[in-house]
Amino acid sequence: MWAYESVFYQIYPMGFCGAPFENDGECRPRIKKVEEWIPHIKELGANAVYFSPVFQSDTHGYNTRDYKTIDCRLGTNEDFAAVCKALHREGIRVVLDGVFNHVGRGFWAFQDVLRNRWESPYRDWFHISFDGNSNYNDGLWYEGWEGHYDLVKLNLCNEAVISHIFESIEGWVKEFDIDGLRLDVAYCLDRNFLKRLRGFCKGLKPDFLLLGELLHGDYNQFVNDEMLDSATNYECYKGLYSSFNSMNMFEIVHSLLRQFGPEQWTLYKGKHLLCFVDNHDVTRVASILNNENHLPLIYGMLFGMPGIPCVYYGSEWGAKAEKHQGDPALRPCFPEPKFNELTSWIAKLAKIHRASKALCYGSFRSVLLTNRQCIFERAAEGERVLVAINASDEEYTAHFDAGCGQAEDMITGERHDFGGGSTLPPYSVQYWKMER
Repeated sequence: MWAYESVFYQIYPMGFCGAPFENDGECRPRIKKVEEWIPHIKELGANAVYFSPVFQSDTHGYNTRDYKTIDCRLGTNEDFAAVCKALHREGIRVVLDGVFNHVGRGFWAFQDVLRNRWESPYRDWFHISFDGNSNYNDGLWYEGWEGHYDLVKLNLCNEAVISHIFESIEGWVKEFDIDGLRLDVAYCLDRNFLKRLRGFCKGLKPDFLLLGELLHGDYNQFVNDEMLDSATNYECYKGLYSSFNSMNMFEIVHSLLRQFGPEQWTLYKGKHLLCFVDNHDVTRVASILNNENHLPLIYGMLFGMPGIPCVYYGSEWGAKAEKHQGDPALRPCFPEPKFNELTSWIAKLAKIHRASKALCYGSFRSVLLTNRQCIFERAAEGERVLVAINASDEEYTAHFDAGCGQAEDMITGERHDFGGGSTLPPYSVQYWKMER
């Protein structure tokens, strides 16, 4: 699948475009700003954009009002279609947020229920009791997502709901030519719904990507031949920054061995999970790392480990923000993109990753592991790559069996000789493509 050889770029449109938090009803083509960033996205080496919610909503996008209309704060359907066309013209795929577990209180069908109660033909679209009440004092009770009553849970066992969602997705493919969906809170979705969703979407486009937001537990329950193609690798997200902050490379490497290692019992061997160092819901990586010298290194790990790398807009030049500052801080509007030393480094890693079968598809094997250093192997289709990271402020000489005498340094293009050990400079990343 195309996604397995891609580098993703995540945009949170409401923040990215500077839209007001409350839906003011004013239509402005803010989404066209994405077109101005296409040269930057290409220079960064990304070839797929994942858009957080773009459809009409009450506030932040996840409380949908209408699945068939682009949020007026971003523009019109025609505006977004032009953006998608411009991205596709440059070889960049488009993945949208599919928020199907819940809708907003402003969702047209829920508004009908509030007005017409028992007489509403949409009362069974939700989990409603007319014998209770909500904290909005509606005179009825309904299930909200994890107790958030601004997010009204949909009944995904209702055929009319399923038909409406499928009709909307088909419209997105026809109107915007989207290439896939990231499913919000996929762990909450009815599994029979997911199976039907897969069949429907693959019928529209055989290579249509279904990526689920999963946090904990066994991802195999959702990522399989009947449901999702991929999922968010939150286990390794935590392991990435924690390993650097605690100077304990054992944490991330053991997580990767548990997920992708050579043993038969490993959890996700052969699967391609979306890996990231931050996103719209968590503290920016430049803010969470204790040592700024580790910022290039964590991206070196991200692009070298198994999975589909995803970069959150702004983080490629080291933007900072902390979770406790709230969503506006995590999802800002930048007037223009920046291209600095970190951005250039990530662009180099992205280019290497996309061109390497071993990095896109390869197995995972730990070669050398200490608290501050790690070397691991990625191998596929006759290509072998060693990824070496030294998180220490001191030079380190690594002694190990490389299985060959020389390699190409994929970052510098120079030849590397393993004779007498390999010297890892302080705060360094090496990608060695091994000679047979």
